Amino acid sequence: MGVLMSKRQTVEQVQKEVQEEKEPDAGTPVTQEESSVHRAAWERLRDGRGVEPEEFDKTSRFTPPAFIRPTRKLDDDKPLEILLEPREPVVNDEMCDICEVWTAESLFPCRVCTRVFHDGCLRRMGYLQEDGSAAVMEMAHTETGWSCHYCDNLNLLLTEEEMYSLSETFQQCKVIPDCSLTLEDFVRYRHQAAKRGERNRALSDEQEEQAARQFAALDPEHQGHVEWPDFLSHESLLLLQQLRPQNSLLRLLTVKERERARAAFLALGSGNAISEAQCRQAQHSWFCKHPAEPASCNVSISHVGPIADRSPASSGSRSQDKALLPAEQESRSVDWPTFLRQSIIYILAARPNSAAIHLKPPG
Repeated sequence: MGVLMSKRQTVEQVQKEVQEEKEPDAGTPVTQEESSVHRAAWERLRDGRGVEPEEFDKTSRFTPPAFIRPTRKLDDDKPLEILLEPREPVVNDEMCDICEVWTAESLFPCRVCTRVFHDGCLRRMGYLQEDGSAAVMEMAHTETGWSCHYCDNLNLLLTEEEMYSLSETFQQCKVIPDCSLTLEDFVRYRHQAAKRGERNRALSDEQEEQAARQFAALDPEHQGHVEWPDFLSHESLLLLQQLRPQNSLLRLLTVKERERARAAFLALGSGNAISEAQCRQAQHSWFCKHPAEPASCNVSISHVGPIADRSPASSGSRSQDKALLPAEQESRSVDWPTFLRQSIIYILAARPNSAAIHLKPPG
């Protein structure tokens, strides 16, 4: 996991020096100003930041702490045993992660990690807008839950080396950070990224159709474009899936996520195994982020987990899965370790608060 510097420590001095070095002269052409904006966007992408500290109103907001990207340990690819039983206790932190003060006020618990927050602290940090406070309060105390700013951004899971690789791909494919992508942009990027890969070939027709389906999953409101944070989370997941062994990915799961996976597995079967069809069903229905439709959620599974047929994540896909799976494959048993390994990437994909499906399962 990433390490955070002191909450009182700022990065203003470093950024001020960088700003002075790159500050254009009064007579600089507009093209250089645009280049400076793009360069700043790349720096925010590299550092996992969304807003520069100098853009904050310092009279009413804190300066966000500097984020240090995680590093992989030498033994993180060694086998990791996560047992179905006994269950793990889940205990949230007692103090607000921002101000480090305990008060009697209501604290927002993160559904992924054990951090808790005051709504006032979230607003002063710029992570919560005034008009979104009520929605966050409602979401944080439902079964769906709410992800904090650390867990909501899947890009923060990448190491410096992985982030450099992703940034190189973006630059060579001419992807501009902080900009939304249309379907044409998304498919063109996937073609270019495929040509840069090991096989050095363009997407097949089937892969292009799969890219279009993934675009639709990233654009659940049918706006015709994918927002930058959703695209970045999707690409970060693909890179993790490509570069990390499953044992390394297992170590990314938090105690809350492991407990939800246990609850999901036990709810799907009565013993130590479930069918292949049930495992695929869980992969397609792991995303439940809108409690406004109670009938769409399986209330026996807390927060994020397998949901019923009416959910956005599973509508129209479950019948396809059953048609695609042969009878013998549907009845093939899947034990707990296999279920967890096959579900890791989709559990991680369910972290963001966005309604987008950041990694659509095949089928």
